Amino acid sequence: MREQYRSEPLAEKALAATPMEQFAHWFRQAVTAGLDEPNAMVVATATPDGRPSTRTVLLKAYDGEGFVFFTNYQSRKGEELAANPYVSLLFPWHRIARQVIVTGTAARVSRAETAAYFRTRPHGSQLGAWASNQSRPIGSREELTSAYDDLAARYPEGEKVPVPPHWGGFRVVPQEVEFWQGHENRLHDRLRYARTDAGDWSVQRLNP
Repeated sequence: MREQYRSEPLAEKALAATPMEQFAHWFRQAVTAGLDEPNAMVVATATPDGRPSTRTVLLKAYDGEGFVFFTNYQSRKGEELAANPYVSLLFPWHRIARQVIVTGTAARVSRAETAAYFRTRPHGSQLGAWASNQSRPIGSREELTSAYDDLAARYPEGEKVPVPPHWGGFRVVPQEVEFWQGHENRLHDRLRYARTDAGDWSVQRLNP
């Protein structure tokens, strides 16, 4: 199975000054193109001895500082990031022949930022954050739904659900961000921003 990509070339002169500005531009285009969950990203973490793991997570915010997602801090990714903060994000926008790859370090956001986001989640998702002991073995689905039902009885719709102490956000601060644009004959464009020692950004073109 092989797809022949057809798109406009990506030129260095067309890039924004910073990768976050360029990401914002491409993200808006991904949304306008009607992609399913354009904020879905593959998050890769690793143990201190280099054993990797990946999963798909939803991006919930981005700004000049980095990319934010939320999770159970006791999950596999949470524990791996606590021991080894290096992380990679991949946005696979196949339908528009683009992908964005971020490498950097992750740090927890403030509890205030976590609480503010938690309050925007649907009531059921708030309960789910308590019901699931994420990444831990469980005997049956019935155990999970029973835990959820108990919480739903304790915190019915309209009742304020407390923010779990073991749940919160990570902000990924990028060191490198690569913008990939697919082209015919596998002559893809790959332009990578890299943070310099002075704290600004340089751009390199990579072979496809």
